[in-house]
Amino acid sequence: MMLMAFDSTQQALRAEMLLEYANIENDMCPTPKEITAGCALSLEFPAEALAEVQEIIRTESVEIRGIYFKKNGMYVTIS
Repeated sequence: MMLMAFDSTQQALRAEMLLEYANIENDMCPTPKEITAGCALSLEFPAEALAEVQEIIRTESVEIRGIYFKKNGMYVTIS
């Protein structure tokens, strides 16, 4: 699973709606304490959907803190 973090709740909710509209499975979850973000909400989504999620973020101008994956118990930034 990948994790997308945000600086605002508005952007998190907007991204959730856009991913649902694109039929991309996603789960709203608390932002892990290891990730510094201005919003307490993050979205988890399948790694297989990364390219499509990045395209949606770009074309819809969604403001994100970053996209992460967990490796050896630590979050690593993708973008």
